Amino acid sequence: METLSAAPTKGWFGLFAPMGTGAVMIEAETALAKLQAISKTSAFNEWLGIEVTEASEGSAELQLAWRSEFGQYSGFLHAGLVGALIDTACGFAAATITAGVLASHYSVNFFRPAVAMRFIARGKILKLGKRQIFCRAEVYGDAVTDKRLVATGETILMVGS
Repeated sequence: METLSAAPTKGWFGLFAPMGTGAVMIEAETALAKLQAISKTSAFNEWLGIEVTEASEGSAELQLAWRSEFGQYSGFLHAGLVGALIDTACGFAAATITAGVLASHYSVNFFRPAVAMRFIARGKILKLGKRQIFCRAEVYGDAVTDKRLVATGETILMVGS
């Protein structure tokens, strides 16, 4: 099992690079702190107000509070922002075990209008390959326990060198 050093180095696309090769296994508290630090380096994530609320090996949870400027013409959360939550949740799930990922494909399936005071995106790794990582995310409105599933999505992430 590899671990991150106390002072990780900046890697591909500014993400924290693992020491050596292969997957990096880290504790949940460390994974959460790592993802929160990565999120703070993204002007887009900061503007949105994305909060990284949970992280463990191969999974991540994000939350986004509703703001009126996020609405499309009918007042729902804009589909592009739902896609951004899916992309980010999947990328962050992958970042719990590796560094330097870049989306090569993602798709979104919408089930209902995205109307809520808070949105929760949960991403997880489905398959970890040498050059690609396959992930899935679900976006809920207000609470996962209410099962108000708004959308799901899948990503294929390229692993950097």
